[in-house]
Amino acid sequence: MIPRLLKEKLITAATQYPVVTLTGPRQSGKTTLVRAVFADHQYISLEDPEQRKFALDDPRGFLAQFKSNVILDEVQRAPDLFSYIQVLVDAEDRPGRFILTGSQNFLLLEAIGQSLAGRCAILHLLPLSLSELMGWQELPLGQIGRSLSEERDGAGLDLPAALHVGFFPRIHDKHLEPQEWLRNYTQTYLERDVRDILNVGDLDAFRRFLGLCAGRVGQILNLSSLAADCGITHSTARRWLSVLEASFIVWILRPHHKNFNKRLVKSPKLYFLDSGLLCYLLRIRSAEELVLHASRGAVFETYVVSELLKRALHRGQEPSIFFWRDSTGNEVDILIDAEGGLVPVEIKSGQTVAADFFKGLDYWKKVSNAQSDSAALIYGGNRSYHRKGAAVHAWWNF
Repeated sequence: MIPRLLKEKLITAATQYPVVTLTGPRQSGKTTLVRAVFADHQYISLEDPEQRKFALDDPRGFLAQFKSNVILDEVQRAPDLFSYIQVLVDAEDRPGRFILTGSQNFLLLEAIGQSLAGRCAILHLLPLSLSELMGWQELPLGQIGRSLSEERDGAGLDLPAALHVGFFPRIHDKHLEPQEWLRNYTQTYLERDVRDILNVGDLDAFRRFLGLCAGRVGQILNLSSLAADCGITHSTARRWLSVLEASFIVWILRPHHKNFNKRLVKSPKLYFLDSGLLCYLLRIRSAEELVLHASRGAVFETYVVSELLKRALHRGQEPSIFFWRDSTGNEVDILIDAEGGLVPVEIKSGQTVAADFFKGLDYWKKVSNAQSDSAALIYGGNRSYHRKGAAVHAWWNF
């Protein structure tokens, strides 16, 4: 098993709360992690039809069979269990009694909010970060732009190949062909989850919607345009997008609220949480094709945003990252709201640092009257150093 950064936080949470819930996209490694960390717990998967039927028909009897601590996998498949778990933990508040996992965050959080508020720690596991895959220490989110990572040997890494393969654990653990696995993943998991939650009848329309979302990565989200291009209503587009977000397939990046005397763009941006899945949906069939593809910059931006999100979520923290853009088009790709102030981050896929890479950072520092010189440029090259008051991070070294 590839060591996961979230392990320590998961162990700590299980000493403090009677219920710990781990959510994340399907195949992000949730089951592998909880079974490794809580090896002494009983394990039940509610994907098993017999167990699920037992839980649905007789939730009290289902839970009564567990005399010790238990892992309940894909627990959203039997949502009535949450109320009965509440009764049990209220009667015996024993830390780490129930470890719950699920891949439909929308259903889980709704059930937890109704039944387990205050009794449950909620953690999120995304696919592997590059540092987890390589076994490296990584800079905490709040240190990006303020210091450089330790020296590492990234000589064997290839950016297009890394972006094209993506970071789902099973691809790396089993050395699978990524595009074939991602095709099966899309059909088996995404479409099934959508059917479960929304009862989508026209899967062709949903596949088209996925592809159109992929083509809008890194852009200001216009739901009306997205719906019109897909041939669906605005409300349907909003509902489908909310399911993709709740299933940790996409991330909606919100704009930062400070306007610095300029009118801000208030609409969010759309990103996918795995660059390999994005490449599959964009029909980029090889790393060589990605090098010259028009969406190369968007794929790289998705990779960086997802890595930043993992820095926070895999430490059990809220990911305080935003973007900033004013009405005249001046923009900073990422603002990290960290202790000590805001840190602007510019993302460029080019391998050679050019002077205009710092344009957005310089403008933001000027209009914001930044009290700190902290800033970051993450680019597609291999050297990390300081330049023009910014920490310049290589794509594999931040």
